[in-house]
Amino acid sequence: MEFYKNKRVLVAGGGGFVGSFLVEKLIKNGAKVFVCGSRPIERQENLGKIIKEIEYRRIELTNKEDTFKLTKNIDYVFALAARVGGVEYNSKHPGSLFYNNVLPNLLLLESSRINNVDRYLCVSTACVYPADAAIPTHEEEGFEKYPEYTNRGYGWSKRVIELQSRFYYEEYGMKIAIVRPFNIYGPRDNFEPEKSHVIPALIKKVMEAKSTIEVWGTGKSTRAFLYAEDAVRGMLLALEKYAVADPVNLGADDEISIADLIKMIVKLSNRKLKIKFLKDKPEGQPRRSCDITKANKILGFKTKISLEEGLKKTIAWYKENYGK
Repeated sequence: MEFYKNKRVLVAGGGGFVGSFLVEKLIKNGAKVFVCGSRPIERQENLGKIIKEIEYRRIELTNKEDTFKLTKNIDYVFALAARVGGVEYNSKHPGSLFYNNVLPNLLLLESSRINNVDRYLCVSTACVYPADAAIPTHEEEGFEKYPEYTNRGYGWSKRVIELQSRFYYEEYGMKIAIVRPFNIYGPRDNFEPEKSHVIPALIKKVMEAKSTIEVWGTGKSTRAFLYAEDAVRGMLLALEKYAVADPVNLGADDEISIADLIKMIVKLSNRKLKIKFLKDKPEGQPRRSCDITKANKILGFKTKISLEEGLKKTIAWYKENYGK
């Protein structure tokens, strides 16, 4: 993408799961990449292979003065920094998730405005949608009713961030793109039980199980999963082609039940396990799959990595990094 060549690009949260894939892609596209994070650089394991090709800045995005300095002389900002977990974690921590997602993004966008950043990507979430949203879910439902209850704190925080982006576009004319990714997975994801999402949680359980694997819920819930590299490609396209503060869904169109998903993971992991569904445990929204018509038409976005291929890569990464 010539659009990013020689541009000074800041990726907030660039050391994270999705952020690290984005940083790699930006480097390949010829950008000068700056990454900020709260951990010391030696603990940014996801950036190990490219650490010498970026400029790393350790800061807390809750600090107004540091955030202001961070965005000076930057052309584009990708706001990926976020605090989030799986169903259990999100259910138990609505307050802290709300605060720890709203404040950093409020400061980052405001500092970007003051420092005349040319373009800004607001990374929202599928958690803004209500539990009974239509399937596939259209962008217009993002502010209807109440976000799905188990994701209420995180969902509301992202709604606030989207509103700030829209208001800054309207009042200041900032070029801001908004994306709502659905169910991202892949290598480098968080595999810790309390904070992990569906796929990494299930992979870890499969790998550690002796004879039986327990899965929360009935297994009837369905999801359409988006591989990390596909998600990143959608983000890059959105900032380039649609910086008008209008949300765009990023997702896949191959929906699968959790029951079928766990069977696929067991098979691809070469395990023979009995699957037990804990029907008294929460399982989140009954279905989560997005309408990607807008992304197709405006961005020319389509997924390239199938679920089976993506799962193989994610399982292989887990084995290499945790299997021992």
